[in-house]
Amino acid sequence: MTTTHKRFCQAVVERCGENFQRCLHCLSCASGCPVIGAMTYRPNGVIRLVQYGLAQEVLESPDIWICVGCNTCAIACPMAIDIPALMDTLREIAVENQANINETGILNFHKEVLDSIQRYGRTHKLEIMLRYKVRQRDLFSDMDLGLKMMAKRKLDLLPSRIADTQSVANLFKEFNR
Repeated sequence: MTTTHKRFCQAVVERCGENFQRCLHCLSCASGCPVIGAMTYRPNGVIRLVQYGLAQEVLESPDIWICVGCNTCAIACPMAIDIPALMDTLREIAVENQANINETGILNFHKEVLDSIQRYGRTHKLEIMLRYKVRQRDLFSDMDLGLKMMAKRKLDLLPSRIADTQSVANLFKEFNR
């Protein structure tokens, strides 16, 4: 492994705050993952790419964007590795490095979620979906699903805000420095 590869791996470890070097590659993380069918590498494969220092491959992989952060993998991991934290870190690095992200829809959705959190301190799902659909120029493909979700009160018409939105705004300012 070259020095550059080692530096990438070490930088991810330091930034993430998670020692994923302990991964046994036992595949426990994949056993309950709800999106494993859409992944190319699986969670442990993403870890292996980082361990080998294959920055371009991992940062351009749609797998880091497909992860929904449900923590199923982290709960199943015998080494208690916080894999969603690793995926978050890799997404941040990919955006910062302007990696070639082939799944622009995933990146657009991710941006809408972050914008919603920045505005309200939490997500407003209806607004996220509407903004995403406009950005994708695909307004009507799953409108029936949206209407069903609204009927079941899964989508609020108006956003709810946390009391201290300024603290959240400060977090975003700190991160964007």
